[in-house]
Amino acid sequence: MLYLFFVNCGRISYVMEMVNVTTKKDSKNDIKKKDKAKEKDNDKKNIVKIVKDKFKENSDKDLYTHKEVICVMLFSLGIGFIMCFGCMSLFVGKNYISVVKDLDKVVDTYYAIVDNYYGDLDTNKLVDGAVEGMISSVGDVFTSYTDADDTESFNDTIKGSYEGIGCTVATYTDGSIVIIDVFEGSPSDKAGIKEGDVVIKVDGISYEDKTSTELSQYIKNSGKDKVVLTVVRDDSEVDIAIDLDKVEIPSVSGEIIEKEDKKIGYISISIFANNSYDQFKDKLEELEKEGIDSLIIDVRGNSGGYLSTVTDICSLFLEKGKVIYQLNDSETSKKKSTKDTTKEKREYDIVVLVDGGSASASEVLATAIKESYGGTVVGTTSYGKGTVQQTKKLLDGSMIKYTTQKWFTPNGNSINEVGITPDYIVELSDGYYSNPSNDTDNQLQEAINLLIK
Repeated sequence: MLYLFFVNCGRISYVMEMVNVTTKKDSKNDIKKKDKAKEKDNDKKNIVKIVKDKFKENSDKDLYTHKEVICVMLFSLGIGFIMCFGCMSLFVGKNYISVVKDLDKVVDTYYAIVDNYYGDLDTNKLVDGAVEGMISSVGDVFTSYTDADDTESFNDTIKGSYEGIGCTVATYTDGSIVIIDVFEGSPSDKAGIKEGDVVIKVDGISYEDKTSTELSQYIKNSGKDKVVLTVVRDDSEVDIAIDLDKVEIPSVSGEIIEKEDKKIGYISISIFANNSYDQFKDKLEELEKEGIDSLIIDVRGNSGGYLSTVTDICSLFLEKGKVIYQLNDSETSKKKSTKDTTKEKREYDIVVLVDGGSASASEVLATAIKESYGGTVVGTTSYGKGTVQQTKKLLDGSMIKYTTQKWFTPNGNSINEVGITPDYIVELSDGYYSNPSNDTDNQLQEAINLLIK
């Protein structure tokens, strides 16, 4: 026991001694660490002092002069401008840098007038005038510029539908606004509007000193679901509430003409709008169900429309593979034929009525029926528009239209500035102008007589 006591005391003593030794070593290390930390702290203070002194020294003089700063900014903007237009030219294939240079004269003229003209100016008219001048310099009557209001009206017509009440109004010479046409099945028709009604108020506001254009614009842009027209009918004022809705513009009408035990189908097309093919096909199938023996297609006064629409209508009659028209992009390019690709066809006799107002798509239809179907053309020489145009809507809602192609008949003939000479030339009689009807329409009667032979 005593031995163990001394042994344990010895171990305790050894451990204590080791603790003391370690403590002494740790104390020496702490001193060294503190000395190093102090040195680092002094180094940091010295670096901060050097930086402050340097900053103070540099702040006493400008790094760059004002001129140098401006030059750098202008140089940077120039590089950015060039890169911007360079990228645009790369992606769209147009040399915008060259265009900007070409327009220097226009810009100089614009600012010379705006900055120095002594009177009042409408800058919008200046810009419109510049565009119109550019368009007119092309020297092509079919390359044109249309302002925003007329563009909206054109788009409604060629699209074949619009949001409105479905009637046509006109301003008479005495200043009155008169309903001249009510579309069948339209909101106006359902509400009871009649041809000959004189509009004097809209939503309680007098329109006796306004025009039919202002009336149409109000209805289209009112944002309302319903308008109230006050009309004069049989010397009495009538208020008629009309719901605004999508209105389909009718461009096709037709009937059956019976003569000498023959049923002749008659279809008139006023324009080749986006929806004219559907209207034409519906009317054609309706007449065929009644057992027609032949057909008259009337495109008198039809100034044209979509090439795709007349192509589809021609395809209802021609055999598959027959040429409808030919196109080329320039004088040196080869003509490319557009052919009927459908299985649908007809075989009965067809007469097409044309006059001096029949143009473009109307002439495509007449020549396709004559040359590829074997039909007959009756009337007077057509307008003679043998070119194709594309349209581009500008940022302010206006539009430019420009010629891109020339078209030819199935046999490769150009009717541009020449027109179509009918197989039977018939001038419309004075009797028709004084009393318009099917009986007094001698051009129509000539077509009927050809089909009943």
